[in-house]
Amino acid sequence: MTVTVHEAGRALADPTAYADEHRLHESLALLRREAPVHWVEAPGYNPFWAVTRHADVMAVERDHGLFRNEPRPLLATAQFDAINRQRAEEGTGLRTLVHMDDPDHRVVRAIGADWFRPKAMRALRPRVRELARRYVDRMAELDGECDFAADIAVHFPLYVILSLLGLPESDFPRMLKLTQELFGGADEELRRGVSPEEQLAALLDFFAYFQRLTAARRAEPTEDLASAIANARVDGEPLSDLDAASYYVIIATAGHDTTSSTISGGLHALIEHPDQLARLRNDLGLMPFAADEMIRWVTPVKEFMRTAEADTEVGGVPVRAGESVLLSYPSANRDEGVFDDPFRFDVGRDPNRHLAFGFGVHYCLGAALARMEIQEFFAELLPRLRSVELAGEPELTATTFVGGLKHLPIRYTLA
Repeated sequence: MTVTVHEAGRALADPTAYADEHRLHESLALLRREAPVHWVEAPGYNPFWAVTRHADVMAVERDHGLFRNEPRPLLATAQFDAINRQRAEEGTGLRTLVHMDDPDHRVVRAIGADWFRPKAMRALRPRVRELARRYVDRMAELDGECDFAADIAVHFPLYVILSLLGLPESDFPRMLKLTQELFGGADEELRRGVSPEEQLAALLDFFAYFQRLTAARRAEPTEDLASAIANARVDGEPLSDLDAASYYVIIATAGHDTTSSTISGGLHALIEHPDQLARLRNDLGLMPFAADEMIRWVTPVKEFMRTAEADTEVGGVPVRAGESVLLSYPSANRDEGVFDDPFRFDVGRDPNRHLAFGFGVHYCLGAALARMEIQEFFAELLPRLRSVELAGEPELTATTFVGGLKHLPIRYTLA
């Protein structure tokens, strides 16, 4: 069935479209070709401009003074937009780095920046390698068949990021459930409930947990990222409980779900492209390129929103002050004008100008950690992997924000 431009635009506000890659990429390719900056009016959503070409996404990200994160940092229903505005006015809304603009963004981002610099990554690498080995060993214990997404990929990055925060392993299963509920609000299998109140309850549970953590780290500081956040000061004042909890939420969630989706999607891509699997297994020196190709291929963050501060234009299309633009990262990362044969999975792709980590001042704080986790996991897995194939139908999460494979049944042999 031929998709119209109107239908293609609406797909960006349809969680089920992201669970159907053929439909999604057919829609995005049509928009890039015929309406790269397209006005979308979708039922249940406030309207927005869909920005689908790589150059236009970069231009918006680059001009962070003109295009602001507040008051609409990501796509949500009109009902959720109203709730979020009310909570912001009351001072009870989530205020992560995703929600902030400069100067607040610059100051708050600096609190955790040192924990993701090269020196910190070198210190963390042995722990990441140990956890990668633990989860490949776990695959070996599962007798040659598992749901890789649910049994392996969802746990490994969570353990890494919660180790960085300094949380006890006994709390990890609870964090996994809360993370899945927070990002899985559009997925019937993962969400806590259907109403905004039920879905916001997961966020409030996060807050309650991290408020207790803040109090504990202030009473007894430790050498971990949680303590650095709890004891940070801005203009001489400690972070409010809400701002501290918001910081933990973005670290714990963004540092987990995105990487687990990339590892699952990366293995799926290797299974679907056995020539690339053989190529990478025979030359592990390609691992840095392969990791970035997996990130481009999966693009776990589907969109962010920006709102124009003044009348302007994007890609030659007038955008008025107060109108919002949706930056489509899956589309930018398949842009035929930037990537040679963008629908080919290539573990040696170089250059690879993907925008999966964003661009400009909001570039992902944990990009180096994500790359290291992906590289270390596959460097541990591939030398031991003798064979691998699908053992059922892979399933993608229904989402409009963050997601990837939630089920990847595989059959394999390990050395």
